Amino acid sequence: MMRTYKFKLEPTKEQIEKIEWTLGMCRWLYNSMLEQRKFAYKRRGITLKYHKQAIELPKLKKEIPEFKEIHSQVLQDAAKRLDKAFQAFFLRVERGEKPGYPRFQGKNRYDSFTYPQAGYKLDGKYLKLSKIGDVRIKLHRQIEGKIKTAPSSGKMVSTTLASRVRWRRNLQVQVSEWA
Repeated sequence: MMRTYKFKLEPTKEQIEKIEWTLGMCRWLYNSMLEQRKFAYKRRGITLKYHKQAIELPKLKKEIPEFKEIHSQVLQDAAKRLDKAFQAFFLRVERGEKPGYPRFQGKNRYDSFTYPQAGYKLDGKYLKLSKIGDVRIKLHRQIEGKIKTAPSSGKMVSTTLASRVRWRRNLQVQVSEWA
């Protein structure tokens, strides 16, 4: 059984700037990949999928050095997020529902990023985030179980901007079925 815990983060001013910058870069990547998919389909009649776009991420890091300052799995998750939006779109088309084509994300709509497998570590009162630093976390309750880091575990740790003042951290934990 999986359980999700939500804790408040207390980042420093520099960490807030880094988190907001990371959100902006992930949003830019999402929107660029969406534009790439639209262009490929309209002009060339080909459908791009996650794998094809994810292969381009290392090349993108070489061309745009700012992306080297973001953990690789955070960037991959932005591409997965877009792929999930398209999967949901095609599923709605199949069902005959109003499809709602994936749209470009503005600052107010793209408010989280995820470390799916690695790049984070809970260490006492601090959450160590790769490429961001040690962010103070308010652990208001005891975590029961093990924080998942397995590749098949899905979305594990995400930083969500609840407002420009409050930051939240979701930790998904594997607990025994009898707990």
